[in-house]
Amino acid sequence: MATHPRAGTPAQPGDLVEVEKLLAAYHDQHPDPAVAEQRVAFGTSGHRGSSFAATFNDDHIAATSQAICEYRVAQGTDGPLYLGRDTHALSEPAWTTAVEVFAANGVRVLVDAADGFTPTPAVSHAILTHNRGRTTGLADGVVITPSHNPPADGGFKYNPPHGGPAGTDATGWIAARANELLEAGLTGVRRIPLSRARTGEYVGTYDFLGTYVDDLPAVIDLDAIRSAGIRLAADPLGGAAVDYWTAIAERHRLDLTVVNPRTDPTFGFMTLDWDGKIRMDCSSPHAMASLVARRADFQVATGNDADADRHGIVTADSGLMNPNHYLAVAIGYLFAHRPGWPAGAAVGKTAVSSSMIDRVTADLGRDLLEVPVGFKWFVPGLRDGSVGFGGEESAGASYLRNDGTPWSTDKDGIILALLASEIAAVTGRTPSEHYRDLTGRFGDPAYARIDVATTREAKARLAKLSADDVAATELAGEPITSRLTTAPGNGEALGGLKVTTESGWFAARPSGTEDVYKVYAESFRGPEHLARIQEEARDVVAAALGDDAR
Repeated sequence: MATHPRAGTPAQPGDLVEVEKLLAAYHDQHPDPAVAEQRVAFGTSGHRGSSFAATFNDDHIAATSQAICEYRVAQGTDGPLYLGRDTHALSEPAWTTAVEVFAANGVRVLVDAADGFTPTPAVSHAILTHNRGRTTGLADGVVITPSHNPPADGGFKYNPPHGGPAGTDATGWIAARANELLEAGLTGVRRIPLSRARTGEYVGTYDFLGTYVDDLPAVIDLDAIRSAGIRLAADPLGGAAVDYWTAIAERHRLDLTVVNPRTDPTFGFMTLDWDGKIRMDCSSPHAMASLVARRADFQVATGNDADADRHGIVTADSGLMNPNHYLAVAIGYLFAHRPGWPAGAAVGKTAVSSSMIDRVTADLGRDLLEVPVGFKWFVPGLRDGSVGFGGEESAGASYLRNDGTPWSTDKDGIILALLASEIAAVTGRTPSEHYRDLTGRFGDPAYARIDVATTREAKARLAKLSADDVAATELAGEPITSRLTTAPGNGEALGGLKVTTESGWFAARPSGTEDVYKVYAESFRGPEHLARIQEEARDVVAAALGDDAR
């Protein structure tokens, strides 16, 4: 992947989305359900698209909201629905559409009491708070966000009563019904004007910010951060966490600077990502360049994406940490400093996360739960306490309260950001210093992801491979120790292939948006060995796919 020449530099006027045209297209453009790309489709984080491309428009959100109403009836979910939105331009009109449909269907919708933005973790926290101890009147929620995606994008995701991302049983049903409604020209969609909805009995308010921020001592040692006088910074990257960070600083009396308190639907204050696009990716050194440049001003600086379900950790001594590195440090610290957690609580990781996590987990004497990509796979364990920590290589994670009960069942970039300061306060050393300790004990892995061009047919075949399709016995000079097409932690399909050796591995997964497959790879023998794994991974995949490989 070639890096754009302006990556990491401030956005210019020509880079900015034309918000008025984007919003007009939301209402004026209508999808053609006969075109596959314009239908409702739920990925791992909901339905996403842009009004310019007729992939995220009023029709999509009206149909999807109606489908969710009908799904709730089918599931017997009759409690409130918590509705949040981020700062993307399309989030507000989509919020309006959703409220109009939910209220018309008699769904009790709870929106932010201050009419503000709402991070994903605050919605998950609200659902779990309401449902704790209940067996009836259960709540669910919707977050309107495309996460870290560019400013022209919109997103719509559903969280059932378990509080986490919906599984394919729910999203498949909702998407199918939404597309039926699109095909019927929205016949069957119930809707009332927003003014009527807001004055009626079905729209209420909820203090998302106050409830979440006041409860933080249950999951973070804020006293230690305050007592140690840690100088920390938070950059919401123009996202939904902006007011949350201000409230955290004030209510918990922390030496915390919100370095960018602005919100702007063009996100014109961002530095460009690797490909020259504006993207609020807090794990990207290019998107985080302005915060990294100030690293000497703070002991720990952190960033969040637009809905605050991801975290980026910047330390004065090392700059922006690789997400895998921080996950390994967080796991090692938490399992040593949370005596209230169940003794049998496991460590959860996705199959494409670093094997450093495996080594740290083994050293802790804990079980490892390795699952496919998607935070939804951690939900059952976080709910019942059998998983203490669940994390993804893409900088998303959550973990249990201090007493071992669930805090959130969706990714929470705010608590992971605060945890970095707790680690520094309690141990006197930054997370990056702790990671150097881990490499001294367990080795220093090289990790990377590349994209390999392929065909649509090959992607479909890759997603359905079996371990028996892989004939290779060696990888980069080492015997292959496992060929996986299902996750060892829960037996669910990986949607691709993972091949491991004693000191390295690769995983190949088809892209959901491009005619490429992604190769994640890691080596504990250094960059040259990693490059060899990446090269041979292409051959292994090509041989397994046969004629469909190219």
